[in-house]
Amino acid sequence: MKILHTADIHLDSPLKSLALRDESLQARIQAATRMALTRIVDAALEHEVSALLISGDLYDGAERSAKTAAFLSGQMERLQKAEIPVFYIKGNHDAENPITGEVALPANVHIFGARAGRVQIADSPVWVHGVSFSGKHAPESLLPKFAAPVPDAVNIAMLHTSLAGAAGHDPYAPCSMTDLGAMEFDYWALGHVHKRQVHSQAPWIVMPGIPQGRDIGEAGPQSATLIQIDDGALSIDTIPTSVVEFAAVSVDCAGCPTDDDLRSRLRQSLSQFADQLTSDTAILRVTLTGSTPRHWQIRRDAETWTQTVQDIASETGTVWVEKVSLDITGETDATDTSATGELQTLMTQIAREAGFAATLEAEVVSMLNDLPPALRPDFAPDEESVKSLARVLTETGTADILARMKGASD
Repeated sequence: MKILHTADIHLDSPLKSLALRDESLQARIQAATRMALTRIVDAALEHEVSALLISGDLYDGAERSAKTAAFLSGQMERLQKAEIPVFYIKGNHDAENPITGEVALPANVHIFGARAGRVQIADSPVWVHGVSFSGKHAPESLLPKFAAPVPDAVNIAMLHTSLAGAAGHDPYAPCSMTDLGAMEFDYWALGHVHKRQVHSQAPWIVMPGIPQGRDIGEAGPQSATLIQIDDGALSIDTIPTSVVEFAAVSVDCAGCPTDDDLRSRLRQSLSQFADQLTSDTAILRVTLTGSTPRHWQIRRDAETWTQTVQDIASETGTVWVEKVSLDITGETDATDTSATGELQTLMTQIAREAGFAATLEAEVVSMLNDLPPALRPDFAPDEESVKSLARVLTETGTADILARMKGASD
């Protein structure tokens, strides 16, 4: 017996990337979350599963769309024709979405309420338990709402929760691994945290992750979880679902003494990434790293190299570059008595002065205070990160200024 577990589909949520300014890329992936749901349904049909579990956040926020509702109903009807039931609990995004209460989904979709409940899958020994959010906030644990597991059966519990807390996620229906284990269910089908994680195997406690990443913060290939039940024993596998994959790629510039060498290295690295890609398309943030005597030229011609990286990526037909960053270094010539050499020595000395560091940190704090409060932690959540940001700005600013002052012969 097989069951497919997913969560956090965020249907019709827009992908966020500077690369999406390209109209041809927009056309290719504007329906990425829909295509991910389609792949989930395709997998359910292919593997002839006994049920599909959606552990919350099927919808995205408070946006209202008849097209979203119609598409969702169509996908659920595909499962209904194959007599595959769908079990769905509402998460925080579903609770604030008006479509949730308006769409008349096919009869094969069972939506658990805020009081919790349990349903047997056909004539099998498997029972599915679930509880939905009644509102967009759930500051208290929902575990007390669950009924006890059914004796001599396989019991699967669906819960949308931040667990004991996760980076980037507000606390929702908080609980601990110990709390879940004490409930004596066989499998916890969780949702809410967008990074896939198998927290435990006895019992199974699985966060399947988002099936389609929406920005670089949800990087990597995404998937759904296939549950296999054999004589009461459970095992799991992953089913690829993402259409677009966000990723960070580093390219080492060391050992590339000429432009041709560096272009060859870029082409090799990006082609290798494209060959190993499991999603249809990838949006990358590329960082050039390593120590190279050509670091001045690369920094000086950063815009040209950015366009070069983007052009080389486009040759693959599947990889797009959102941003190119430089983390390159080079040896400093202590005997350099040229104007730029003396300037470099002077700027390095100034950067090490405590007074300069304090002044720059104050400027950083001032700029951060001009940002909306919700955005400030993304740049510098604490005092130490302010100091780190100031150091990075000093180092990169110094390097960029010197690069612009270097002559073409350097």
